[in-house]
Amino acid sequence: MASWSRRAWLTAALAPPSKSILVHEHILVDFAGAAIASPSRYQRDEVFAAAKPKLDAIVQRGCVRLLECTPNFLGRDPVLLARLSQACGLEIWTNTGLYAANRYRHLPDFAKTETAQQLARRWVAEFRQGIDGTKPRFIKIGVNDAPLGAWDRKLVEAAALTSRETGLTIASHSGRGAAREQIEILDRLKLPLRKFVWVHAQNERDHRVHAEVARAGAWVEFDGIGPKSLDWHVECVNFMAQSKLLSRTLISHDAGWWHVGEPGGGNYRGYETLYQDFLPQLRLEQARQLLWENPRRAFGR
Repeated sequence: MASWSRRAWLTAALAPPSKSILVHEHILVDFAGAAIASPSRYQRDEVFAAAKPKLDAIVQRGCVRLLECTPNFLGRDPVLLARLSQACGLEIWTNTGLYAANRYRHLPDFAKTETAQQLARRWVAEFRQGIDGTKPRFIKIGVNDAPLGAWDRKLVEAAALTSRETGLTIASHSGRGAAREQIEILDRLKLPLRKFVWVHAQNERDHRVHAEVARAGAWVEFDGIGPKSLDWHVECVNFMAQSKLLSRTLISHDAGWWHVGEPGGGNYRGYETLYQDFLPQLRLEQARQLLWENPRRAFGR
């Protein structure tokens, strides 16, 4: 058998896994506020035209699933996602849940008065009945910095109740210092921490906290991968690997998206930096674990 050249060996070693999943991305976001955000504020055809080439590019790189993490009242649009999914040949998962981060700007009034049990019933109903013909496949919430306010804590409780009823995983946009508080709430409600993803863990600059949360059994997600953050993200992944915690680690861009209200949708960042610039700094088995094995364990197959 002819031996490979060093160039061919390096090309194979640095190649991304043949199939991959991006666990935290956006296609459209509307920051106008819960009382204003609506599909009437944009044209789906324009968003489709802008998003499709970005999605086609990652399909060509082996991406088979993208979790679209825009919550309700912040621009969630399952109709648009279903159209793009069919056109691109890409699974695009939408979510149920609500977003209290950004000082409650995107939290509808009913969420401020209803109990956690009432909110959970809403989210379970979306899971069972679907949203505009699409079934949500995970729970997306957002909370502010610690210490968590009453509305933040209520969303975490509602998410835990929904997860217990549906089996869906919770992905929580977490303000600074908020991961520990959320884990305490989930422990109290007896939700297995394997059903909880700490989103934006890269914003916590203390690796000891990353290790603490992972060892508790939760998922630690380093998203926001971009050209300016590569060194820090590589450090985070290397730390988790050296600490034997790569099996609790997720990565993604938190990229996109059509910015509703900005001319032409603003600056729509693509989803290729991870493939082009980040993966070549990892070993092939690490890339496969982070982009294929772990996403399926965290969110389901």
